[in-house]
Amino acid sequence: MPMLSIHSLEPEAMHLPPGTSEFLGCQRRHTLPASEFRCLTPRDAISVFEIEREAFISVSGTCPLYLEEIRHFLTLCPELSLGWFEEGRLVAFIIGSLWDQERLTQESLALHRPGGRTAHLHILAVHRAFRQQGKGSVLLWRYLHHLGSQPAVRRAVLMCEDALVPFYEKFGFQAVGPCAVTVGSLTFTELQCSLRCHAFLRRNSGC
Repeated sequence: MPMLSIHSLEPEAMHLPPGTSEFLGCQRRHTLPASEFRCLTPRDAISVFEIEREAFISVSGTCPLYLEEIRHFLTLCPELSLGWFEEGRLVAFIIGSLWDQERLTQESLALHRPGGRTAHLHILAVHRAFRQQGKGSVLLWRYLHHLGSQPAVRRAVLMCEDALVPFYEKFGFQAVGPCAVTVGSLTFTELQCSLRCHAFLRRNSGC
């Protein structure tokens, strides 16, 4: 798979009449919401992959999801994703799919099981320019509330490295033991979270 560059996604400079660029910039600020949360679509796949590639390959040498896998999940189950956009730019995202077994397996990395009652969180990532601002926490909280509004989804599961376990525990996740899934030499802890409390909070928040 060819390596993609964030710079390749930037529009080329245009030669416009004097004053036009200022007008367009002003118009853009008035037409794009300052901050927006929405489910992702296949059109967002490249932006998602650019953020993910920078966040993970530099650390672990691999990505949880590659571009075609991102498109796969955003086609099959876009309602299990959530993106945070600021002025039209993707700054953070979560991608999930449904799973129908008690524990995660190697198969769960690539499958969406429509009859499942468990949301498998494949990835949470934040653009490098927006890290250390609490955006991952805000997005995860909103995502769990979003899942809580879907009656068929009873719980959320994920796998992470041991250092990240305390982060997810703050949101109600509980460790259930070592995960059966491995990626190369990397091992993970599996965590799960009941969505009942998030569904209750959403119903009583007016969201």
